[in-house]
Amino acid sequence: MDKNSIIGFILIAAIFIGFSVFQSSQSRKQAELQAQLDSVARAEALRQQMAEAERIAALPDSLKDLPPMPQQAVYKDSSLEAASRVQEQIVTLENSKLKVQFTTRGAQPYAVQVKDYRNYDSTDLYIFRPGGAEYSLSIYAGEAIRTKDFAFEIAGRTDSTVVMRLPFAGGGYIEQKYTLHADSYRVDNLLSFVEMQNVIPRNVSMFDLDFRVDVPRMEKGYKNESQYSKLDYYFEGDKKPVEIGRGRNGSRRVDSKLSWFAFQQQFFSAILRAPQQFASGELSVAFQPQDDPERRLMVCDAQMRADLPAGGNGSIPFEFYFGPNHYRTLKDMGHKFEKIIPLGGWLVGWFTKYAIIPMFNFFHRFIDSFGLIILLMTLVIKLVVFPLTYKSFASSAKMSALKPEIEKINAKYPHTDNQQEMLKKQQATMDLYKRAGVSPVGGCLPTLLTFPILWAMFRFFPASIELRQQSFLWCHDLSAYDSIVDFGTRVPLIGDHISLFAVLMAVTMWLYSKMTMSNQPTAANDPNAASMRFMSVWMMPIMMFFICNNLSAALSYYYLLSQLISIIQTWVIRKSIDKDAILEKVRASAGKPQPKSKWQQRLEEAQKLQEQQMRQQQKKRK
Repeated sequence: MDKNSIIGFILIAAIFIGFSVFQSSQSRKQAELQAQLDSVARAEALRQQMAEAERIAALPDSLKDLPPMPQQAVYKDSSLEAASRVQEQIVTLENSKLKVQFTTRGAQPYAVQVKDYRNYDSTDLYIFRPGGAEYSLSIYAGEAIRTKDFAFEIAGRTDSTVVMRLPFAGGGYIEQKYTLHADSYRVDNLLSFVEMQNVIPRNVSMFDLDFRVDVPRMEKGYKNESQYSKLDYYFEGDKKPVEIGRGRNGSRRVDSKLSWFAFQQQFFSAILRAPQQFASGELSVAFQPQDDPERRLMVCDAQMRADLPAGGNGSIPFEFYFGPNHYRTLKDMGHKFEKIIPLGGWLVGWFTKYAIIPMFNFFHRFIDSFGLIILLMTLVIKLVVFPLTYKSFASSAKMSALKPEIEKINAKYPHTDNQQEMLKKQQATMDLYKRAGVSPVGGCLPTLLTFPILWAMFRFFPASIELRQQSFLWCHDLSAYDSIVDFGTRVPLIGDHISLFAVLMAVTMWLYSKMTMSNQPTAANDPNAASMRFMSVWMMPIMMFFICNNLSAALSYYYLLSQLISIIQTWVIRKSIDKDAILEKVRASAGKPQPKSKWQQRLEEAQKLQEQQMRQQQKKRK
């Protein structure tokens, strides 16, 4: 190592040692300075605490519980600043149906309990639980304010009414008055602006009204409950409200006037109506996961805009409905509230309103067992539609009698891959049906006419609050699924359980399909008929089981009864058909000309045209 390298290392070491000594000295000085600052801060904090204690000791007893004034005011208005620091109070209004709690913080509903009903687990039923809602007014009053940030003063209270006010230092106040009607689910809300002309600028003509609710879960099955829960809003003069949701998140911006909106759980709703109408609004619904720790079903939010009274003085009425989705109760409220209940389209809805519901209510006047009521309703419906379905059942029985003749035709034309032979086979089959007086499609139309009834029942039972928590046989709640096997975990397609009513319904559907399809004469020879047979006998029952396993037990029970009655009707009609007489008639008419209907003539013309086209195609190929 040369001399220059040694000098370099010595210099580097000297610099490093010098920097270390300097850094240590600076750290020591910094620590001493920080210790002095901390000591000063502790002394200042102690001085402030002593001053605050002296200030509180000098206050009257009524003001000692108020929190200390912040060093810097949040609001320019001193009255608002004071109201932002006052502790909230809870006020309760109660009648025979509702228990409504209000909080002075924002002068808003705090919790709503429906007394007549219970949750599935027998706990108290709340439209929203304590603190589970927000009802707030936002306006510019010299500064942007939201009423939920302030504690209102209680200006008056009776057994059915509470009045709360938010005063301003510049004069005037905002008042919220709530009135709970006797023996009713209705709560009136009167929002008033009193002497606010010196507080609200003249160019402010609107205010925002926000209503958000955490709707709790109330029913047994999450899937069924969420599927029938939604948000609705209604335009004055429309036939029915617009809906958002049904188990899916959704939002909508409305830029025109609307009358009311509803946060609708499967069986209960919170509805807010503005008699003077909202000017516009944004509405949204967000469904919570099934394992939500707070057991919330959905979060509904409505951010509405309304017109401010002219001159900052005046009142705006609003109406709340907190209660069940009972058709008659909602209809008596007026304003088409009953339209939130899903009864189907115009045809199905008409049948439900004017046939199903009146019949259900009539039987319920005399019978307490809803299982028996459903049985009687099924019998009545089957008897009423029997003239329509008889032709279908009779055609099926006659076609069963023609099975020997159909087998002869199948043996005569065995090649199903030959189009010309297949056409001749179809013509021979149609001629056989004509001579027997059977129309293969004659029973289709009457059967189609019964579909609206089936769909009406599909919509009615899951939405009928009368069935809620009503037991029958092994089922504890006809509005929910019945469970005989619980897996403890969710299985794809099936869920976490097996419904016995759904199983029995699928089995009876399989028996009925097998009964009707087994005697179809073309089932064993026609590939299309074989495919149809597989779909009818196997696929449909399996699909219906998966669908109904999580739906209302009353619905599965109705379909079970309907299939059983159809099996009995089919058996009786088949016994009444003289198969020998039909075969004798067919054989006696063999070779004789038969009158043709216009439909048969058009069918034969189409077949002839098809034969000509096939011959032309064969010539081109040759």
